[in-house]
Amino acid sequence: MNVKQELEKIIGTAERVYLNDIDVDPLEIRAIMINEVVPSDPSQDFYGLSDADYITSTISLFKKAGLHVESIQDILRMGVYITNAVKTPKSEYTIEKSSIEHSLGYLETEISLFPNVKVIMLMGDVAKKAFNMIAKKATKKPAVPSTSTYKLRRSEIYFTNIRVMPSYIMTGKNILIEKSKAEMACEDISIMAQIIQ
Repeated sequence: MNVKQELEKIIGTAERVYLNDIDVDPLEIRAIMINEVVPSDPSQDFYGLSDADYITSTISLFKKAGLHVESIQDILRMGVYITNAVKTPKSEYTIEKSSIEHSLGYLETEISLFPNVKVIMLMGDVAKKAFNMIAKKATKKPAVPSTSTYKLRRSEIYFTNIRVMPSYIMTGKNILIEKSKAEMACEDISIMAQIIQ
């Protein structure tokens, strides 16, 4: 299945919406990692250039988590699919709620494409907000409490039968500055890998 083609078939196309143009076996995916927002240049996204910013920082986190990966294909072979909550590049420093809402239909449908998912990792606050909007639509309440991520990390949170793991942003310059958050993200990735083995 080509993710982009499938989403466009179900929802249609929209201007400046960047979707993952990648072929995936949906039955093989057991974890979804939701990053915050697509980069302004699609070639720098997870499924873009082999040395793209997003995948380079992600591979680094996986390696620090003790996982032997060299490419996005290695991550997919582990059963991990990575996407972005907001499908349009941000124009300001912060991401407005309207940007999250604009992409929500794509994200919700994208998650539903993978029937064997055991874990959803929310990499940053925007991912957490987006996923809570999806959960509220389904159950009238958020899946993840509005508490600081560091307080939630050790909690076992479930949405239906899927483990939901709030963690920290996995891309961008902040990951280089905030070393403790990067270390915690690595720990979370390691736990996710153990769950889906």
